[in-house]
Amino acid sequence: MWQVMPTYDDYEAARGDFEWDLPDAYNPGVDMVRKHDADATGLVVASEDAANGGPVERYSWGDLDARSDALAAGLRERGVEPGDRVGVCLPQVAATPLAHLACWKAGAVSVPLTTLFGRDALEHRLGDADAVAVVAAGSVLEDLEATALPALDSLFTVDADPDAAAAVAAALGAEHEPFDDIGDGAAAGDLDAHDATPATRTAIMYTSGSTGPPKGVLHSHALWLGRAAAAQQFFEGYRVRDDVPADDVTVWTPADWAWGAALGGTLLGAWHHGHRIVGAPRGSFDPEWAFGLMERFDVTHAFLPPTAIRMLMTVDAPAERWDLSLSAIGSAGEPLTPEILEWGDAELPAVSVNEFYGQTELNLVVGNNRRWFDAEPGSMGKPFPGYDLALLDPETRDPVAQGEVGEIALHPGDRRVFFDEYWNRPEATAEKTVELPAGVVDGTEETETWFLTDDLATRDEAGYVRFRSRTDDVILTAGYRVGPLEVERVLLDHPAVEQAGVVGVPDDTRGEAIRAYIQPVEDLDAADHDRVREELRASCRERLAEYEYPREIHFVDELPTTSTGKIRRRELREGE
Repeated sequence: MWQVMPTYDDYEAARGDFEWDLPDAYNPGVDMVRKHDADATGLVVASEDAANGGPVERYSWGDLDARSDALAAGLRERGVEPGDRVGVCLPQVAATPLAHLACWKAGAVSVPLTTLFGRDALEHRLGDADAVAVVAAGSVLEDLEATALPALDSLFTVDADPDAAAAVAAALGAEHEPFDDIGDGAAAGDLDAHDATPATRTAIMYTSGSTGPPKGVLHSHALWLGRAAAAQQFFEGYRVRDDVPADDVTVWTPADWAWGAALGGTLLGAWHHGHRIVGAPRGSFDPEWAFGLMERFDVTHAFLPPTAIRMLMTVDAPAERWDLSLSAIGSAGEPLTPEILEWGDAELPAVSVNEFYGQTELNLVVGNNRRWFDAEPGSMGKPFPGYDLALLDPETRDPVAQGEVGEIALHPGDRRVFFDEYWNRPEATAEKTVELPAGVVDGTEETETWFLTDDLATRDEAGYVRFRSRTDDVILTAGYRVGPLEVERVLLDHPAVEQAGVVGVPDDTRGEAIRAYIQPVEDLDAADHDRVREELRASCRERLAEYEYPREIHFVDELPTTSTGKIRRRELREGE
């Protein structure tokens, strides 16, 4: 098995010795499943009541390989060609990773999408990507039916009413088939998978849209190797406790498999290293259910967004109530508060809680690994091996002094583990980078391309990086990054709304809650406020993701704006 990150016992040795050494030929559709013991279990999909003994589905590596081979052949037979984009809008079911594997084996580019997206979000992303096909859950068909997707040829459905799916496909001008059926009748034996390299296009993931419409982030196959390397670090080499068999690693996350950290750093990271994944589709997160699930399936490593951890913290004495095999928790999406680390040390003393940091564009690049160094409250860790980090003055692009606030800039040891480009947005791609001359940053011997993050941080003398704020207005809520403009557009469609400003405000459970300020077209009385507020919430629930709708809606006489009419969101946040 090709190993992306040798095991190091010392952080400085890892930083000094590690070099990216990507293989010449590489297809993740093959790598993730074909190299492992065909009879061993690679995926367990639990029913919603699995924590209480409900039924499960188990898939061996051989099952996953053979099924994704057949599905890839089915995609090819239906006209999906190398480079074509295929949307994958599914929950935590077996069809989700199978769809991605099939795309890559066929040479197609997958577009991960959450089932929480509403009509506008789906239309923008699938339309912008010119998706020729989409693999969709039955739960999103109503939203898909209202979209305009001229490039779409095929609708493949999972857990959908056949008549309803056929009607949606007809409205879209596309052909419909159940996703499972497209692999029926495919030739037996290993598929001749697409001849690929680490530089072959693999996926388009969409940003939150903090400064405009969500941008498509085009990645190559090297992305998954970078994420697998990161997972090996924040999961501490997938080490297990002394009372757990060393080769019995089981990984789980409640996070949506459309999210890069869940799909790449958790699911595919585990599969690259030959570890078992548990999937458990569920409408909402329940902490008692989560502990029960981890007990039943002997979960050793979990990726838990901070919101989920805060909900787990409401449960008393978890180590006494459940027989847990848990060794390490990785967390990202927003900074961990010191209280979370204190809770972990007190309530789950055998478990490491390791925060890490990354971006849709720039992989998972900073984090903690308690085999290497102690976690510092308030710090997201140190740069992972394979990446250099600098803090730059946002205006001059000069490095700031130690302890001062600067924008995080990153330089990868191999360019391919970062994104290729913003889809059809060359100017935005160019704005993401800066050329730093030799000697400006310690260790640079020649002019190098560094990647900008729009995130501000400090770094202390021990090398710990501490997140301070964002240079843009993106909102981090329940582990999701939400761009205010996408929410504001929906609010502005209401005839009673003149202006709308959306910001994040502190929230004990979600990290940040979404608050909308509404400047109405005309004076409204209290009864009208209540009516419009409910209409706005209903519209947001219909058209946006569930996590994007505003929890609070306030009416104001006038919103603060710049001389060019832009909303001053900073003033809205600071005015509270």
